[in-house]
Amino acid sequence: MAMVAAASRLIYRLQEGALHRPTFAYLRDLEESQWRSREGVEALQREKLLALLRTAQAHSPYHAQRFAAAGLDPAAMESITTNDLRRLPLMDKEEARVHREEIVWHDVPGGASRYNTGGSSGRPLVFYFGRRRQASDAAGRMRARRWWGVEPGEPEVYLWGAPVELSKTDRIKTLRDRLVNQLVLNAFEMSPAAMDGYMEAIRRFRPVCIYGYATSLALLARRALQRGVDLHLPSLRVVCTTGEPLYPDQRQVISEAFGCPVANEYGSRDIGFTAHETPAGQMVLMSESILLEVVDGDGAPVAPGEPGEAVMTGLCSEAQPFIRYRTGDVVTLSPEGCREGRGLHVLERVAGRTTDLVVRPDGTVMHALAVIYVLRATDGVGEFRVHQTAPDRLEVAVVPTAQWSDTVAAAVRAGLAARMGEGVEIAITPCDRIPPDPSGKFRYVVSDVALPDGLDRDAFAAPVGGAP
Repeated sequence: MAMVAAASRLIYRLQEGALHRPTFAYLRDLEESQWRSREGVEALQREKLLALLRTAQAHSPYHAQRFAAAGLDPAAMESITTNDLRRLPLMDKEEARVHREEIVWHDVPGGASRYNTGGSSGRPLVFYFGRRRQASDAAGRMRARRWWGVEPGEPEVYLWGAPVELSKTDRIKTLRDRLVNQLVLNAFEMSPAAMDGYMEAIRRFRPVCIYGYATSLALLARRALQRGVDLHLPSLRVVCTTGEPLYPDQRQVISEAFGCPVANEYGSRDIGFTAHETPAGQMVLMSESILLEVVDGDGAPVAPGEPGEAVMTGLCSEAQPFIRYRTGDVVTLSPEGCREGRGLHVLERVAGRTTDLVVRPDGTVMHALAVIYVLRATDGVGEFRVHQTAPDRLEVAVVPTAQWSDTVAAAVRAGLAARMGEGVEIAITPCDRIPPDPSGKFRYVVSDVALPDGLDRDAFAAPVGGAP
């Protein structure tokens, strides 16, 4: 296995080099910088922050105007402090959406790639990121895997979203995944038969790490325990969950089924990989790439140990700089340092957002992202919420934009039908706004349909209080 891992790591290095992504160079930097003192890490943050602000001033007219209005001239500054940064007003998703073309630097070295995210209420945000941001995400995850004894190139299984049909590009990506020793299983196809096949594939592949959506991994784990399938593989060192909060019952069932520790990850599409759980049980921030502020409702900083909104500056976001960006997440910064000696910041608590599971008429269980992806990628859709009232019925509330039309509505129906299967009624209702749940939270997808095979939907729901 060691020879295969070494070959896979070489192929991965060659791929990153061909794409001009400095992933492995950044990984080397991260391995060194994590052991600096807290003061050393924060000095590195300020150095990167000033470089980002200078880039934004030169290439993002929107930010240049923000800086001028706040009396900041990064080009003339030799250093920057937290108080300097706080002179800038906070930036929200609506500003990032409306002013995107005044923010993005299309000619960033290596090019800018278009991407999208749903936002807290399902309102899509189209944005761009560059090679350094991609390298930051990949290198950050590799460093976090190393905390658990997992090296780049060792076999990993991904329980992840997949398209309805494989295009030529998707088939090339599947080949690439195998060359770098990764096996991707479709989290959007979670029928009992599919899950049984996944368990057998995992046993054959003998991964050292399994990575996927918390809800989907918990669903697979419950299926394994129900059927008495032994997934306690000698090779497996950790299961890493992502995409949503990891709740105690989910952690317990995943650990029981796979016989190894479970580590949660925190991040978002727009800001990127943000924090990862360590073997000491702490959620440690990727401080070299993310500058985190925790603020109250008035935008004032709160003390460590107190909850507040996460306001982030992506220090590797040159293609479309996110500077003092309101994420909508509620977090608590820990007053404690890293128990394993790193100078990185520690999150005490992350209150993420809850998604649901969707059940097709044939009994296939899908992660909610299966239908979210359809609406995220559709121009003309502002905010949205999908309510599954029966296996063969979806009620879709849409706040339309100026691009909305009968053609767009038909495209949404076609996309959802491709996910859900034939015979599913899809009712689309345009509306002015989508209210939050009684709890005050937003959910993209809500399903009233019982899970098959005795699986308990309540086991996948957020506990009272909303945070793990």
